[in-house]
Amino acid sequence: MFRWLALSLAVASTLGCVASAPKQSVSDRAQPTGSVACTDAWYESVEQRVGTGDGQGHGPDWGSDEWKSVVEFKLGVRGAADMPELSSPAWCGKVEQLLRQRQGTAQGPSFECDADTLSAAEKQVCNSAELSALDRQLGDVYQQSLALTEGQGRKVLQAEQRGWIKGRDECWKSGNPEQCVDSQYRLRIAALQAQYRLVEHSEPVRYQCGGNPGNEFVATYFQTEPSTVIVEHGDSVSLMYNQPAASGAKYQGRNASLWERRGGALIRWGADAPEMECTQK
Repeated sequence: MFRWLALSLAVASTLGCVASAPKQSVSDRAQPTGSVACTDAWYESVEQRVGTGDGQGHGPDWGSDEWKSVVEFKLGVRGAADMPELSSPAWCGKVEQLLRQRQGTAQGPSFECDADTLSAAEKQVCNSAELSALDRQLGDVYQQSLALTEGQGRKVLQAEQRGWIKGRDECWKSGNPEQCVDSQYRLRIAALQAQYRLVEHSEPVRYQCGGNPGNEFVATYFQTEPSTVIVEHGDSVSLMYNQPAASGAKYQGRNASLWERRGGALIRWGADAPEMECTQK
């Protein structure tokens, strides 16, 4: 049990509950209906739903022609023949119509997208069908994992999820925030599926390293995306993710790696440890 708690904490340090805490909805303010007036309040509601800035307070002024052009781009209608002039009051009505159509036909994430305190990462999720699907998938996987825990194990998992949210929300610091958010979701889903045995996996594979019969590593491979392996050595456990390799299958974890080779593997166990030649038993 303690070994798996240690793995949970290690995973949390490298990767939050999926659903955000309840937040005040933009819909609590007066929402434009019918013939929309191009007011500051409406511009703000559009910004909450579309998000034209970079999440750091930088972006075009709401209501400016530059801002409207970005909104059109985000909605995929820039240059469309049926879009009214940017300076026309009809433009606001058309954009509101498009936003409502999108809200009615698209499946969003597991949290409310009309909240007024969304993080930059949450806005990206709301504006991407693919990220929204990943968020819903993570919500399902998290609930499956939670159902398998109790007591201290459940507390660890819940704390781990809260930590994951904080890590995801730090993606605004990345050079490619959307790619960062995508990667955070995929790695977290794979981690939970492997840790709680929610997907198909191999029988344990035993490796003897350095010619020492007592230096044994046990690896279990999981059919996640990306593929993963959980390696056990004594009381230590490491979750590793598949990485591109010229040959064989290479997995990288926190301060540990495993590179499958014909009839064995190269294993590194520790930040500064050398790779060990290991044979499959």
